[in-house]
Amino acid sequence: MTEYAPVVPGGKQLGLVIDLDTCVGCHACATACRSWNDSGHAGPLDEVDPRGAAPEGAWLNRVHSFEAGEGERSRTVHFPRSCLHCAEPACVTVCPTGASYKRAADGIVLVNAELCMGCGLCAWACPYGARELDPVQGVMKKCTLCVDRIENRNLPEAERQPACVLACPTRARHFGDLGDPDSEVSRLVATRGGIDLLPELGYGPVNKYLPPREPVRFAEPAVPASDAVGPSGGDRIFSWLDRLLGG
Repeated sequence: MTEYAPVVPGGKQLGLVIDLDTCVGCHACATACRSWNDSGHAGPLDEVDPRGAAPEGAWLNRVHSFEAGEGERSRTVHFPRSCLHCAEPACVTVCPTGASYKRAADGIVLVNAELCMGCGLCAWACPYGARELDPVQGVMKKCTLCVDRIENRNLPEAERQPACVLACPTRARHFGDLGDPDSEVSRLVATRGGIDLLPELGYGPVNKYLPPREPVRFAEPAVPASDAVGPSGGDRIFSWLDRLLGG
């Protein structure tokens, strides 16, 4: 078993806040993630038969879409999924070689490909399905929060963010220090009621999800009883439209 430094209260915990209310399921985050990480810290991300009938490859970020609710209250919810960089990561403790590890300085969970033997124990231990085996290299790959971007001092400070955050067209993804209660991401979680994914398992995922808001529904103006009767239904409809459009 692999040990890691315990989380220090108030210590730095870098992670993502994902807004399920504004995510439109465009997959820009997933494609930007793969494009950047294909040659970066996690790369290369190999593919088998990418244009064939049964393509196979490792993706560090995926987006799933679900239909929630029924009738007029139904809606489509798009759910991005990647490593949650847990405070108590089971994937680290089960690793027999020490390839999976959690950085004490900022809480990021990473994989040392040179130590990974592809046994799959970390993938089985992860309840979020956040690890994928590279089909060519035979080693585990996962979200790194783009460590080679956020630590690159040659980039402008505004660009030292994960590729998925920069690519999101609706700003549904936010990056920052969730260990700091005064950070922008922590305030966003507090304001919107951000939640953990499967908190009952006790792994303490650092990434948070902002739940979808209730949609705004406008009630139709009541039709006075005097207008409810008349020579024709068409007259009643036009009367209602006159009042609606006339303010």
